Amino acid sequence: MSPPPTEELFRDDANLVECTAVVTAVDGGAVQLDRTVFYPQGGGQAGDAGVLRLADGRMLAVADTRKGTEPGQIVHVLADPDDATTLVPGQAVTARIDSARRQAHRRFHTATHLLCALVPHPVDGCSITAQYARLDFHMTDPLDKQDLTEGIARLVAAAHPVTTRWISDAELDASPQLVRSMSVQPPRGSGRVRLVEVQGVDLQPCGGTHVDNTADIGAVVVTKIEKKSARTRRVVLGFA
Repeated sequence: MSPPPTEELFRDDANLVECTAVVTAVDGGAVQLDRTVFYPQGGGQAGDAGVLRLADGRMLAVADTRKGTEPGQIVHVLADPDDATTLVPGQAVTARIDSARRQAHRRFHTATHLLCALVPHPVDGCSITAQYARLDFHMTDPLDKQDLTEGIARLVAAAHPVTTRWISDAELDASPQLVRSMSVQPPRGSGRVRLVEVQGVDLQPCGGTHVDNTADIGAVVVTKIEKKSARTRRVVLGFA
């Protein structure tokens, strides 16, 4: 029997860094839990890393987090697959993320939403890591690094609240303009879709982790603008 879907605690509170959980499946170095604070790779955002702490105090390093083969399942990929021999279904663990890596993802992901507000063109590519973020815009007009860097800085300094809410699939179908991405479509199937709103700035479907206020993004600069094709402009962000 396939393990049940994982309860995604990070969806409603990206500030959570750890939770208690129960192992539901172990397959090689891949571990599934009944609930988790670990974000799985998706939507352009890298997966979380961290540790699983056992009842006896031992720490098992989690190198990456991915989506499972069944909808709603989340797989914690152990850095050492041999560590999986210490785990069995039904075992209690404490799952704790690398909070510095998560915070970098949150800062960059929210910064890409500000970039979407400054560049009103469809997005046809996205990557968010702890070292950089990039968006590929479907457009032909030139972009200016300094103008975009200054625009992001203004929105960061304005301290706009960042909130999430859920709408139904039908509500999203009635407002197709909310979808900015051409390459990654909002996840469907559960009957509802998560919206991320940078109040007064940007509103779009997104399942990633974000800061609570644009002021929390800090200093982010445009490090590069590339012409990837006749109709694609790539913007790369880095921390100042």
